Amino acid sequence: MVQRISSSNPHRPRAGGASRRRRAHYLALGLALCDLAVPALAQTQAAAAAGEAPAAVTATTATTAAKSTSAAAATTTAATTGTGSGTGKVAEVKVVGERQNNRIDRQVYDVKQDVSSTNGTAADALNNVPSVSVDPDGTVSLRGSSNVQILVDGKPSAMLQGDNRGPALQAMPSEDIDSIEVINNPGAEFGNEGGGGPILNLVMKRNRRPGGFGVVNANYGTAGRYNSAVNGAYNSGRWGMQGGVNVRHDGRNSTGDTERTQTDALTGSTQRTSQTSSSTGLNDMAGLHGQLSYNLTDDDTLEASIGGMKRTNDQTGLSHYQLDEDGVVTSDYLRSTRQSGDSSNVMGGLRWDHKGEKIGELFRMDLRVSTSDNDSDTTYGNTYVVTPANAEAADSSQYAASKTRIVDYTGDYERPLEDGSIVKVGYKLADNKSDFDNRYYDVDPISGADIVNARRTNAYQVDEKNVALYGSYQWKVSERWGALVGLRTEYTDLDIDQITSATKASNNYVNWIPSAFATYKLDDKTNLRFAWSHRLRRATAQQLNPFVVYVDELNLSTGNPNLKPVQTDSFEVGYETKAWGMDTNLRGYFRNDRDTIRSRQTVAYDNVLLTTLENGGSNRSGGLEFTLSGKLTQKLSVNTSGNLAYTEQDQIDLNGAETRRSANTLSVRGRVNYQLTPQDALQLMINAQGKTLAGTGYREPVSTLNLSWRRNITQNLSMVLNVTDVFSSQKTETITDSTTLQERAIRRFDGRMAYLGFSYRFGGVPQRPRNRPDGPPDGEGPPNGPPPGGFGPGGFGGGPGGGGGPGM
Repeated sequence: MVQRISSSNPHRPRAGGASRRRRAHYLALGLALCDLAVPALAQTQAAAAAGEAPAAVTATTATTAAKSTSAAAATTTAATTGTGSGTGKVAEVKVVGERQNNRIDRQVYDVKQDVSSTNGTAADALNNVPSVSVDPDGTVSLRGSSNVQILVDGKPSAMLQGDNRGPALQAMPSEDIDSIEVINNPGAEFGNEGGGGPILNLVMKRNRRPGGFGVVNANYGTAGRYNSAVNGAYNSGRWGMQGGVNVRHDGRNSTGDTERTQTDALTGSTQRTSQTSSSTGLNDMAGLHGQLSYNLTDDDTLEASIGGMKRTNDQTGLSHYQLDEDGVVTSDYLRSTRQSGDSSNVMGGLRWDHKGEKIGELFRMDLRVSTSDNDSDTTYGNTYVVTPANAEAADSSQYAASKTRIVDYTGDYERPLEDGSIVKVGYKLADNKSDFDNRYYDVDPISGADIVNARRTNAYQVDEKNVALYGSYQWKVSERWGALVGLRTEYTDLDIDQITSATKASNNYVNWIPSAFATYKLDDKTNLRFAWSHRLRRATAQQLNPFVVYVDELNLSTGNPNLKPVQTDSFEVGYETKAWGMDTNLRGYFRNDRDTIRSRQTVAYDNVLLTTLENGGSNRSGGLEFTLSGKLTQKLSVNTSGNLAYTEQDQIDLNGAETRRSANTLSVRGRVNYQLTPQDALQLMINAQGKTLAGTGYREPVSTLNLSWRRNITQNLSMVLNVTDVFSSQKTETITDSTTLQERAIRRFDGRMAYLGFSYRFGGVPQRPRNRPDGPPDGEGPPNGPPPGGFGPGGFGGGPGGGGGPGM
């Protein structure tokens, strides 16, 4: 055991042989724990040992560890090159590591390998991940379910909450993202904020090189679209810093058609409504981020981070509504819409890491604060051909504002035990507060004065506080078995204030959330993985609002402040191996939701539907998922995935009757990379989404094709051409067919879009070309070990914490 020497002792060898030997021991322990699925720990300590320990110690330690566990030795190898000058100094130390793709509780996907990463968005990056789908509105689903949490570096962010999530993902540059972690069965360290379902964790880039490094990207696209970004980092001694700025002018125009026929069950009379619409508008976005880290001592690191993003929300639209009752047209008018507004997102963080006396012992405190402010002003104009009996004012306007603030404070402690097992415990204090202010005005046709429309005006607040404790225990059961079990308890206090209707409600409850994971090593190339977790999915702020909200001329909606959390149990069995020289994964899964939040539709008046929410019934889903990736030839590599899913939902039809619907869905995607020349790489991306359940109806299948080409002009300068939706096939088509309601709604978006851009890298050490389809791309330095200034985040995360540490 390594004994701690008091920092007050002037003879403590902080930078001498004892410190070096201690770092060498980190390498040995990290390597020995690799086959227990803790690659992040092994990589961190390997880099520290290789970077500061004498060559003889490093080589000896690596050799010893290799003898103790061949699997660990295959994962990370420390080697020394060069010769000393007779003084015992090492001329060069090189660390060679293999990037881990999976951990015991998650799958990790390296998005930097995408040729289009320099001009795409976070939504584009997510859309390339197996079983993840992002529609043109930015709605994210995983294995067919939209109940997904999206975290940034393991923490919730205000900009990814509610209706702001889609636009934020479409504005965030994918160049800032290092990898995406798919956590279908979250463990005890993860909370239930933002939905409480499966987690997609965006791990932002971290520069790990000594010295300075930077990259400049500039891209220009069709219809005047453009984006550009500058990112850089500098690490020296105990200090480390990195940051960047980016701008984007982008968006999608769309058209829509809706045909609805409603039949009265008693009289048999029918009402037919048609709506055609179009929406246009490209928006501007600008963002910045920065992080500063300082090693107080060999055991303590402080980090501070800040980030911000601002985007416009301007749009124009034109809709045509027509209503006939039993063949007689009773309403026919045009509705014009003009919207202007903006969204501002700010986030900051402070973090302290402390290494304990025992090797691998770590305590971390992390504070994150993020806010999201959105406001818009919209004017409406109705031109009537046939004026309905309950006609709205010819001219009207709406002001909508929302603000979300999240304060997230966590503490995590990790300690390896003498038998090689690992204990983790932690706590969390969080406060998520949302404010909504919607004001609707009718314009008096004579005086031109604004008159408040009380039916569409409301103010609303919701404040959710959470206190959580968790613990987990990970150990090596035998030479082949590894296991991880965890338990989390959460106390939730919810306060709702519907200001307009003077309605207040509150609720509080305690939940116990267990999880368990296991791995079994069949042979050197094959593993079995088992997972089970119990989760909660709390209602969103909008789902809790009891006020009747205007959606459009055909739809109204209202929330329910008495909604309870959805209880979810999920199970998964995975098989991972090497087949024909390719990485092969096969996973079977099953999910059961109880007390689901389901919608009930009733006729409000005429042909207008009111959608309300309630708890009840259950949903079940399961399926078989596969991924296959690797090199077919020296120049050709593939990355394919598919998901055959079965979904069963309890629904309530328009007559109030309980129904059960089910559907089978096959989704397939494939990415093919071909090395045309040493300087040229071509990438083809196919994404096909099968038929899925949507509301009381279903969504038709859709498929898209994207093409990308990268050319390395020089060692530091590359050119990228990216064409999305080559055949202009992107659309959303939803169909409802029941005895009393038939509806077909289709939205089409800007089809084929192209971007041409350049990427220039400067500083640091010379890099290999980025056109290697089979390995990790360049530009991020070695995959192991912290920089001299400590670990650093990137992008909009405002700090590290998601990639390898607890997420709470």
